[in-house]
Amino acid sequence: MRRLPVYMLLDTSGSMQGEPIEAVNSGMETLIGALRQDPYALETVHMSVMTFDADAKTIIPLTPLEDVLLPQITTPRSGPTHLGLALETLGVQVSKDVIKGSDAEKGDWAPYLFIMTDGKPSDTQLYAEQCIAMRKLGFASIVGCAAGPKAKEDDLKPLCDHIVRLDTMDSSAFAKLFKWVSEIIASGNKSLGTTETKSLPPPPPEINVVF
Repeated sequence: MRRLPVYMLLDTSGSMQGEPIEAVNSGMETLIGALRQDPYALETVHMSVMTFDADAKTIIPLTPLEDVLLPQITTPRSGPTHLGLALETLGVQVSKDVIKGSDAEKGDWAPYLFIMTDGKPSDTQLYAEQCIAMRKLGFASIVGCAAGPKAKEDDLKPLCDHIVRLDTMDSSAFAKLFKWVSEIIASGNKSLGTTETKSLPPPPPEINVVF
């Protein structure tokens, strides 16, 4: 069975401390639980989770969905949002992870990338460079979520195919966000091998599609 690699990039900068990061932890559990109810996702999806603040950390390397064990995601008391560094680190990881097709094997399906951030990238020059680099990696879709009042959609436009806005950052809102992400992944599974489309399932009312 060909793999569908899914990469989650989660902002853990200082502004995410408290209820927001607790809501992200709950939301990720919602995501994994929903995907495991889909037999085809259970067979094909391989997931990796990376966090970014002053550093970029891969907390789950690319792992079959059934074997994913979610650690407790934490955040420092303060610190920058080094999204450019995270993308640079991710690019190295994707190049190693994703099996390209050849005459001998079909390789993996094109990967998905989901990014959640509540602020502006601190490393703006590196971020701009990495936005270009990400476009060369062959993602099926890059979906960004601007969470909270400080996150700006315009910062994500050079990177993402789709951008959604989450105005509140409580557990209910994040649960709906990650449930919707599971629907995107599941719909991607069902469309594998057919004509490629970048349309997304309709989001719940709490999530506004802005791009």
